[in-house]
Parts: sequence; structure tokens; C-alpha cells
Amino acid sequence: MTDDFATDPARPLTEIDLADPALHAERDLSGLWRRLRADEPVHRQPARGARPGFWVLTRHADVAAAYRDSERFRSDRGNVLDTLLGGGDSAAGLMLPVMDGARHASLRGQLMKAFSPRVLASVVDSIRRASRQVVEDALDKGRFDVARDVAGQLPLRAICDLLDVPATDRQRLLDMTSSALGAQSEAELRDGSWVSKGEILLYFSRLAAERREDPRDDVISLLTQCRVDGVPLTDEEVILNCYSLILGGDETTRLALVGMVAAFLDHPAQWHAYREGRVATETAVEEVLRWTTPTLHAGRTAAVDIELHGHTIRAGDVVTLWNASANRDGTAFHEPDHFLVARTPNQHLAFAHGAHFCLGAFLARAEIGAVLRDLRELVGSMEAAGPARRIYSNFLTGIGSLPVTWEPATPLNRPFSRRS
Repeated sequence: MTDDFATDPARPLTEIDLADPALHAERDLSGLWRRLRADEPVHRQPARGARPGFWVLTRHADVAAAYRDSERFRSDRGNVLDTLLGGGDSAAGLMLPVMDGARHASLRGQLMKAFSPRVLASVVDSIRRASRQVVEDALDKGRFDVARDVAGQLPLRAICDLLDVPATDRQRLLDMTSSALGAQSEAELRDGSWVSKGEILLYFSRLAAERREDPRDDVISLLTQCRVDGVPLTDEEVILNCYSLILGGDETTRLALVGMVAAFLDHPAQWHAYREGRVATETAVEEVLRWTTPTLHAGRTAAVDIELHGHTIRAGDVVTLWNASANRDGTAFHEPDHFLVARTPNQHLAFAHGAHFCLGAFLARAEIGAVLRDLRELVGSMEAAGPARRIYSNFLTGIGSLPVTWEPATPLNRPFSRRS
């Protein structure tokens, strides 16, 4: 990808459409983010036709502050650009990510019971076993697609374990989630996204009905049985929160895993540093998250007039918080445009911040860490075996196909094994 489009000083920033999925799939926007952070940290993208304009925050400090300030920057009309520009999210007030205030805190508290490290211990053990098997299977193939054969096998398995989704349904669910928020082309995104979202909702409506009648020890059953302010969740609330968990728990971690392998291919010195045991796995995980930043932005609505860097954001305006830019901000990160697995501290915003900090952060870190450890112990070398193909989305970013070849580590070149 090239960034000449974004950095062309003769091209006004108002002509760049950050809502266009092709812009994020086909262009390197590093130069654009630098230009916005330096010159227009509070940028107004103008209306285009019937689509309203919106504000763009790009500095790490501003994005983090907006995440913390859920009173003025509200999520309860929607948290994704497309839905906000379309008039608001139909799930607003019903689904945890598009909910604020006391009800959000109460429902989040209920769900946190299922996402604590103690409760997730058995899921993490399962992830570690599955990761080992997936990496070994990929090595047996020699040439394979990381997105399909490695990253496509793990995150969905973990979240499906939490939701107790039947094994026979999991591949179909993976196919649906893949096209719900991103695609391999603009046409595929346009034609398949809404159909897939509808299919996911229908699927969970059936599963939720079963769990109301026959509750188990899983998150769907927790949702069907829990009470918020003394009132049970409606069927719609249960279904929508299942939908949110499956998309958030699968797609973003999958994109981080594919992006991690791509980063090692592009930065072989970093692969060697990690493989030789010079960097702790936990440290490398955080840099993978910062570097890949699978969630490009979060959407908010201004609840009141807000003054920021000489601009007035009016009550009701759509405001977008661009994680992709914040995680490359030189005021927050040393050498931000370099992939450095030993980076510390690493205050990235890949999981957002504040009241809406990602529920599944512990699980995502466990999945990425498991694959990293297995790569270090089992893989001797890796090479690209074909062009990478990026997904088309203005909400998620990453690679949807990455052909590679891996050579197994031999007894002579296997690093000292330590599960760090």
C-alpha cells in the first residue's frame, strides 16, 4: 500500500473520506494520521450528499480522554460510524457497547463474572492446547493461509466455548462473522454484510430460546437468567448481546493474529528477538495489539457542546475516536511507526479505555500469547508465499488472507523453551 494519496500536501483534508472502506483497505494512512495529529487534531469531515459530517479525533491524549468521558461522549446512540451516520444503532440501550450510565455498569458487572481470569482458566487451558494443535497442523502443511488455517481456528473456538455453541455450528458461525464487519472486496462487503448480521441474530435467537428453557454453565444462559435492576433481560437484549460478544470476541483477535505474523514477516529482526527469548511473551502481546489495532475507530455522540482545540463540537454531533491514529502517536510512543516487540511501557488503546474497555481483553491476550509461545517453540523460519489481501471495512482493519510457508524448528535451532 502507498500513502501518497493521504500525504499529498495539495489535496485538502476535507476531500478524504474516512467512511470509505476502500481508503482503509487500499492505502497506507500513516501519513494522513500524522498530518491530522499535527495540523487538525479535531478535524471535521464534511457532509457528503445525504450523509452527515462528523468529527475526527486522532491524538492519543484526546482519544483516551474521550473514552474516559462517557458523560459527554455518549455511546447510547451507536458506537460505529456507519450506524451513527445512518441515524443511530437500532440496538442502542439494549446491547452493552451501545449503552451508558447505571444500566451499562449493571449489565457489565453481570458479564464480568464470566470474563474474570479465574472463570476463564479452563477456557485458557483449552486455547493453549488448541493453539499447539493448530500450529503443528500448519507446519505439517508447509504452505497455508494464516487467516484461514491458524487465526481462523482459535478466537471463534474460545468465544464459542464461552457461549457453548455446538461444534457442528461453529464453521458456519465463522463464515457469518467474517462477512458481517469486513470483506475481501467492496462488492462482497456491500452484498453480504447485512445478510450475515441478520443470520447471526436469527441463530442466537434460537440458541437463547433453548437456554431459557434449559440453562447451562455458559454466557448465553447467564444472560437469559440475569437481572438488571431486578428485571430480566428481554429476548432482544439477550440476542443482541450474544451478537456483540461473538463479533467482538472473534473477528478482532483473528485480525490481530494475522497481523502479528505479517509484522514478523516484515520485521525479521523482531521475529528473531522474540524467538531467541530476548523478549517476554506478555510484552510482545501488547506490541502486537498496538501495531495491528484491529478496531480502527469508535463512534460517539456529543451530549453537550464541547470545546476542544479551538473547535466547538455541538450537542448531537457524531464524534469518531481513531485508535489507528492514537496508537501511532509519537507523543505517547517512542518510534511509533516501528514494530518493536520489546516496547515498554505500551499504553495502547486497542481495547479502548474507560467504562467501555473491552470485556474480552484477558481472553484476547491469552489467545495471542498462546500462539506466540507456540511459534517460538515450533517454528524455525517463515516466509510469505503470496500476496496479502486486506479486508474492506471502515470499522475493522487487517488482513483477510495471508499465504505463508513455515519451516519447523529442529533440535539444533530450537530456542531454549520457556513458557514466558
